Parts: sequence; C-alpha cells; structure tokens
Amino acid sequence: MKESIWTRTRAAAPARETLSREQIVQAAMETLDSEGVAGLSMRKLAAKLGSGATSLYWHVPTKDDLIDLLIDEIWGEIDVPEPELAGWRAGALLFGHSLRSAVLRHPWLPEVMYTRPSMGPNALNLGSRGLVLFGAAGFSDRDVDYAMGSVMSYVLGTASAEVATREMSRKAGRPLNDWAGQMLHEAEAASASHPEMLESVRRRATRDVDSTLNESFVFGLDALLDGLETRVAK
Repeated sequence: MKESIWTRTRAAAPARETLSREQIVQAAMETLDSEGVAGLSMRKLAAKLGSGATSLYWHVPTKDDLIDLLIDEIWGEIDVPEPELAGWRAGALLFGHSLRSAVLRHPWLPEVMYTRPSMGPNALNLGSRGLVLFGAAGFSDRDVDYAMGSVMSYVLGTASAEVATREMSRKAGRPLNDWAGQMLHEAEAASASHPEMLESVRRRATRDVDSTLNESFVFGLDALLDGLETRVAK
C-alpha cells in the first residue's frame, strides 16, 4: 500500500516555482465538477493551468494524491456547528443538510470517497467536531461513533442515490421532471396488478422531483434523529 499524501514528507518546490498546490486543487475541482473523474488527467490539468507537467508533479505527484486533496477540500466545506450554539439536534440537522449539499455540488464524490481513507486536516477536523456534537447529546464510548456514523451513512447514501438519479437524467438529455415522468409512466404500467405500488407511483407522479427528493431527505433525517434521541434517553 502506498504512503498517503498526508503522511509523506513533502518535497520542496524549486525556488522559481510560481504554481501552488491551492491553484492546482481549485482547477482540478472545477474540472471534476463539470466533467467527472473520467475527465481529469494530470496532462489536461497542466494545460489548463498553463504549466508543464513537471511543475505540477512537484506539488502533486500522482492523480490519486490529487483526489485525496480534493476530497479533503470538500470535507472543509461542511458545517459542523458547536453544540453550545445550536444544541446537538439542531446542529446534527445542519450537519446533515450541509453534507448533502456538498455531495450534490460535487457529484463525482461518491465515486471515489469509499476507495480511500480520509486522513487530511479537514477530514480530521470534521470528525472531531462531529464527535463533540454527538457527544453533547449524551452518547459516549462506541455509541458516539455509531451515532455520528449513522447520520453520515444516511446522508451519504441518500445523496449518492440522488446524484445517480440526476446523472441518469443528464445522460438521457432530458430535464429531471421529464425523465422521471417517463420512468413513472412505465412503472405505472408495470404496477397494474399491484394496487399498493400503483397508488405509490401515482402519488409520486403528481409531484415535482426536487420537492420530493428534499421532503424525503428531511423525513428520513428527522426520523433517524428521533431514534437517536430515544436511545440516548434510555
């Protein structure tokens, strides 16, 4: 297993080097957000920055290293409030919504985030603040890890599914509501002999997709936090 960029000694750049790691990360983020992981290469990135590949490699030796930097940059975008300011439940709601928003802003994230450990400074800061937040609810020992992990798993799972839905619509070249309407029309025909499913499909067919996704996310997060409150009250 190769050494992580976070534990590896960083080589000093040449004295005349003007390109910075921050510039590289910003340019790579723009590329990934618009083109996805497949659209990123070190050669293309060097050309975008108007720099030679050698200059780029002084700062980021490999594409894997660059992905690690980008993931940590996203962890730095997520709001984890102090429990003294918001209370643990309001803080957990804000954390959940902030995490979902970050995934939707960077739809390539689910493709890579599970393939490597997150050990960068922003990831460690997020983890530490999150543990303080859930510890304020009354969870302790392993339960605080499980409580925070449950919220993260729910948010990342639902946001990843939403990213996939939006990507299918994009690939089909159709607005989300039009694409979803066609899928529901086909589902309605297939559900003719299953009245419960047919009713569910018809309910969804009358709603705007964005509204449905938002309301479903809020319902699930509230239900999860209700359950956590019940456990900590025992």
